[in-house]
Amino acid sequence: MKYTPAQLERFLRPRSIALVGGAWTDYVAAGNARIGYAGELWRVHPKRASTPDQRYYRSLDELPGAPDQAFLAVPADDIPQVAQQLERRGAGGFVCFAAGFSETGTDQGKARTAALLQAAPTLPFIGPNCYGMVNFFDRCALWPDQVVGGVPEKGVALLCQSGTLALNLMFNARSLPIGYVITVGNQTRLAIEDLVEVLCQDPRVTAFGMYLEGMGDPQAFARAAEVARAAGKPIALVKAGRSEQAAAQAQTHTGSMTGSDAAFDAYCRQLGIARCDTLDTLVEVLKILHCGGPLPGRRILVMGCSGGDMAMTSDVARDMPLEFPPIPPAAAAKIDAVLTGRVSIVNPFDMNTYTWLDPPAQRRIFDATLETGVDAVALMLDCPPDGVDQSAYLAVIREYIKGKQAMGAAAPRAIMMSSLPETLPQVVRDECLAAGMPPLQGQRPTLEALTLAAQMGEAWRRGGSVELCRAPAASAGSAAPRVIYEQEAKDALAAHGVPVPARRVVAPTDAVAAATAIGFPVVLKATGGDIAHKSERGGVRLNLRSAAEVEAAARDLAAIAPNVLVEQMVGDGVAEILVGVLNDAVFGLSLVLGTGGILTELLKDTVTLLPPFGRESVTEALLRLRGAALLTGFRGRPRGDLAAAADAVLGIARYAEGHVATLAELEVNPLIVRPKGAIVVDALIRCR
Repeated sequence: MKYTPAQLERFLRPRSIALVGGAWTDYVAAGNARIGYAGELWRVHPKRASTPDQRYYRSLDELPGAPDQAFLAVPADDIPQVAQQLERRGAGGFVCFAAGFSETGTDQGKARTAALLQAAPTLPFIGPNCYGMVNFFDRCALWPDQVVGGVPEKGVALLCQSGTLALNLMFNARSLPIGYVITVGNQTRLAIEDLVEVLCQDPRVTAFGMYLEGMGDPQAFARAAEVARAAGKPIALVKAGRSEQAAAQAQTHTGSMTGSDAAFDAYCRQLGIARCDTLDTLVEVLKILHCGGPLPGRRILVMGCSGGDMAMTSDVARDMPLEFPPIPPAAAAKIDAVLTGRVSIVNPFDMNTYTWLDPPAQRRIFDATLETGVDAVALMLDCPPDGVDQSAYLAVIREYIKGKQAMGAAAPRAIMMSSLPETLPQVVRDECLAAGMPPLQGQRPTLEALTLAAQMGEAWRRGGSVELCRAPAASAGSAAPRVIYEQEAKDALAAHGVPVPARRVVAPTDAVAAATAIGFPVVLKATGGDIAHKSERGGVRLNLRSAAEVEAAARDLAAIAPNVLVEQMVGDGVAEILVGVLNDAVFGLSLVLGTGGILTELLKDTVTLLPPFGRESVTEALLRLRGAALLTGFRGRPRGDLAAAADAVLGIARYAEGHVATLAELEVNPLIVRPKGAIVVDALIRCR
């Protein structure tokens, strides 16, 4: 159900709150007192006696008005009745803290959910089975636990499917400015995407951080992500469930190597969402996004006062697509004028401690590094703990901040970072945030966060989108999948414009005549029966150049299958590409491109795309493969026809889109890319 901004404004910024229940609502009341809630707080309990300090109403009907929000901490079986009373009174919505609904997967839980929806057909609510929400901006909490945090002018919105992880993020000691914490539980009424769309209209929200366990409507979430991108409010998230689908459930190499998690990775990449592996990295990337949004690119300069720190930076970043370009000659000359040849001026840059007690000299170095034309400049410095003299460290950091502020809008993104999370004290973090400079804690989380922020910036510039192609729910069946083997599969793909070789299926005794008609050289393949991976069973003979070779090969293959496929031999290929299509229950069709042929299983070098599929996105994906060098003229070999390869891939995608209701998975391996043209030489399709 869609709500107007005004309806959700009332829900998120309530001026009156009803707390319905016992001990858990005491925590909610204490949290509101702690945060400084200034609105009406009404307590509702059928048996508690009122005191001079606190009045208890026997029911919602006794309240002096309709509450803007309510926190329901009553037994699950009583929830529908209480929700119905709120609906009747014209309340603004509620938090359903109780568990025991659809998350249990039981008939009883499903019945409770149905009763709740029937009892409150129009009210917005979060849950069931959720911890609630805290609005730090407006000092209100519907939260049955500790409320920890300040009241920022601007901050991130944390939207989580786990109350405990939301608490963990709230408890962070890393100076992440948090404006909202909202847990959604079962997302029975309000889903995360609903909250994103309304919070995008709050100018105080700078970015979104999320913890997800599943997605109810990925297309609706994609629309919300595009709304957030248009509003300049980036999304970073952690999603549980990176395990691959079982290989036993997949007929193809594609299916055994890539599961729905690869589709979710593609989903995030195309939408410009930063997918993090840990809460550590999530917090650090959110600080970057809060202080100016995604990075414009991945060209980074890191400097510090230790050669060890700089060496470790290079080592830790070795598996990340960050770039550390050389310091330009003009900037290097300015630095060398200060350090007088005592330091090698490279990136990462060990500025040593020659200027440790010379703030003007430090400033000249910082000014030079900020003029290097990179996308971000990071100063790496670990400080002593509170209670120890920090003045010399603070002096260095303050000169860096002054240099960034003096450059104004011309400055690159300036970053403060430490190698250990605990060695960036509160005073440093506060001063950096006040200057619009993210204070990043921990070397690996920082470098991961910079990588994600740079990739997000690139995706935002591309303006990618997701338009999922999913089978209708009614198309799923229980019958065993039907496998369409090579000859029929090639016929089906050829009907959608996919190039395939000249070929004939014949009895082994007719192979020589078929080869003569097609023209030598040819390939012979065993066909017929249940033969999915012919090469693994010795069922393929390549580059047969005479009738005698064909006759001998056909005689051998007759022991494997009743027929043989005689096919034109493609001998001028420069690269072999795997093209797979999976049909996931959540994300629908995903297109998998990889290094093909015999290297498929060895390299597991794949890129996944979601619709819409276009020539630009397919070409870009092919060039991201580790095997892409073969397509671009490796060591003087001919270049592959990328345009023809992309067209063939798009033809395969057209077939899949036209058969989405019945397609389970499809694999072409390989698509041979030639100096001129591209051609499919093996294919398998599995249908529901």
